[in-house]
Amino acid sequence: MKRLTAIIYPGETGRWLVAFNPETGTTSQGRTVEQALANLKEATELYLEENDLPHSVL
Repeated sequence: MKRLTAIIYPGETGRWLVAFNPETGTTSQGRTVEQALANLKEATELYLEENDLPHSVL
């Protein structure tokens, strides 16, 4: 299984974190790093399923 990159940025208001996966272009957000990563993983899995691509691990 291939590992994918997750980049975490602070949101503009500082209350949210934005998570980005450069390999797929998927993004998500959360109030904590853990929540942002979990949401990004879900978004990336949906992207991979919809595009019939092999699943990887974040």
